[in-house]
Amino acid sequence: MFSLRRYLPSNADGGKPFDAAFALLVVGLAVIALLTFDHYAISNDEEVQHRYGELILRYYATGFADQTVFHFKNLYLYGGLFDIVAVGLSRILPFDPFDIRHVLCAVIGIAGIGATFATARLIAGPRAALLAAIALASCGAWYGAMFNHTKDIPFAAAMMAATYFLLRLGRDLPRPRIRHLIGFALMLGAALGLRVTGLILIGYAGLMVLAHTPYPAPGRIGETARFVLRSACAIVPALVLAYVLMIASWPWAAQAPLNPLRALNDFSQFHYEIRTILFGHTYTMADVPRWYVPAYLLIRLTLSILIGTGLALVFLAWPKRGGAEADGRWRRETLFVAFAAAFPVLCHVIAHGPAFTGLRHFTFVIPPLAVLAGVGFDALLSMLALRRVAYAVAASLVLAANLAWDADTLVRLHPYEYLYYNELVGGLAGAARQNETDYWVNIMPEAVEGLENYIDRQQAGYVAVPWRDYTVGVCGERFSFENEADTRLKWTPDWTKADFFIAPTHMACDGAANGKVIVTIERLGVPIGVVKDRRALLPRNVAHLH
Repeated sequence: MFSLRRYLPSNADGGKPFDAAFALLVVGLAVIALLTFDHYAISNDEEVQHRYGELILRYYATGFADQTVFHFKNLYLYGGLFDIVAVGLSRILPFDPFDIRHVLCAVIGIAGIGATFATARLIAGPRAALLAAIALASCGAWYGAMFNHTKDIPFAAAMMAATYFLLRLGRDLPRPRIRHLIGFALMLGAALGLRVTGLILIGYAGLMVLAHTPYPAPGRIGETARFVLRSACAIVPALVLAYVLMIASWPWAAQAPLNPLRALNDFSQFHYEIRTILFGHTYTMADVPRWYVPAYLLIRLTLSILIGTGLALVFLAWPKRGGAEADGRWRRETLFVAFAAAFPVLCHVIAHGPAFTGLRHFTFVIPPLAVLAGVGFDALLSMLALRRVAYAVAASLVLAANLAWDADTLVRLHPYEYLYYNELVGGLAGAARQNETDYWVNIMPEAVEGLENYIDRQQAGYVAVPWRDYTVGVCGERFSFENEADTRLKWTPDWTKADFFIAPTHMACDGAANGKVIVTIERLGVPIGVVKDRRALLPRNVAHLH
């Protein structure tokens, strides 16, 4: 008889090598992050998010008197947990505030990989955990976002950690351990303190109770009811603690009990004139097709994650023969993680909600998918090993080569790892100008450096010419440009009068102003940004530096 129990490795057998390998992975990621965090530009949202954190702290510092925080753009609809911590650290550490933000976000991103490892290990053992962690770390949609997606990555990490603690406390219902309840409360509070979408975790908690509720036997319905009631009573204090954490980092949520639900409703109806692109078609954010997010999942995630997830679903659907407890728990917990990954996407598809910048707002479903990938590959290797060890060895080598290829691609993309596209769309070359690419204008540091070097080379031929300023039009945020540029380069909002023009190729922004291309930023042979010299097009046209 078939039973998945035969395919599930024991945590006690052979776990140490996998755990040691994971420890090395974490150390390696931490070292790389510390060596490269300053390679990433300040994203479009970071200036206003940092300001939002300052306003929250001012609100508390003035005894709730300064209420500017409630009128600062639409950020009052979001929690400010990350921004509060980043601002607080910037006040006590002697480093650039945005360097602090990038390091802090990277640390949280690595912690998210840790939560993915822990969840996969809980479900299927140490080998599955290591595979899940490597799959997530080598996924450009995760690693490339770890430094300046300062809301998406922390939220995703909190959601994954909360899922882990839900699985933990589910095993002990109706008397979950205190440490697991506290862990769930802290992670739920952190998620809600970042984005109201974290409310779905409350529904997940209810689902976890139902998943472990014993089927009522005839005449014993009372026992089932008591199980549900005791489980709910055990979880409620965690929800209360999470609520306190939420309102501490999200002042607007404390203004009225229903404000979080109002925020959720507002998000579902955002209709700004923000454009996005998918397969060459341009849409406003309110008019994207229902399959927008699923399509980006299919082309942005690595094939390793997609194939591994598919394997996990195949093993879930495999006919169950045998009632082994480990087999049943594996199925229940794997199904729960699959639900956590699929439910938000299905809700978006059914409700036909707004969306833009590709997969960014659904980054939080990537770690659960990585867990499924680890679980799926682990089950496959175990099954092959039962038939012939050589099969499992061959499959392991193929998998290792594929994961290494994913990692090598990220190295070649650096520091634009978030531009990764898989082979289903032809990689970055196939996605360029057809799908979302450098929407954060991460090319800014490299573009500004290229422009400064160009001016230096020209200046070297005119030693008698005094230092002068040049105006620069930027298809991006002014703050990010001025953070990189020296005093010669002055931002201007009028691109038609600018001496130079900087733009990513994203959404064809590089064609918004004419000029001679003097710097082309490429990765994998694909242009992702340009710098143009426009001086010959200006009325004061001269043949030398002004």
